[in-house]
Amino acid sequence: MSVRRATPADVAALVDLVHELAAYEKAPEQCTLTTEQLHTALFGPSPALFAHVAEHEGAVVGCAIWFLNYSTWDGVHGIYLEDLYVRPGLRGSGLGRALVAALAAEAVRRGYSRVSWSVLTWNTPSIAFYETLGAAAQDEWIGYRLAGPELAALAATAD
Repeated sequence: MSVRRATPADVAALVDLVHELAAYEKAPEQCTLTTEQLHTALFGPSPALFAHVAEHEGAVVGCAIWFLNYSTWDGVHGIYLEDLYVRPGLRGSGLGRALVAALAAEAVRRGYSRVSWSVLTWNTPSIAFYETLGAAAQDEWIGYRLAGPELAALAATAD
């Protein structure tokens, strides 16, 4: 088992993992990611998305897909973990921990102040896992999202 930065050869496997994650999160119909989209985001002319993969017996079986955020309070970047996923048969093997540890190492090496992410409130196995890492729940914050027709309607009011 190993963890490494993703390469262009990993994109198809990453797309499959993201679709599996969407099914696990009970929203497969909301996941429309394509191989072309992810390849461009990770390896196009201006990549703003990054990924690590976990391998077992030569196959990609897990991933951490992330991007940079910025803390105006700390004055430095941080990492936002968009997706963390390990195939069910390998959960508990240490691959999830290894993926998050790779992001922690990336943050420390680059002088970033944090690694942050969100988790669904019903996903108690993941919450328990994150707590074993020493992660602190940010439950004083409420996440918001503006998307779809509401996004378009608000955008139409901009000058």
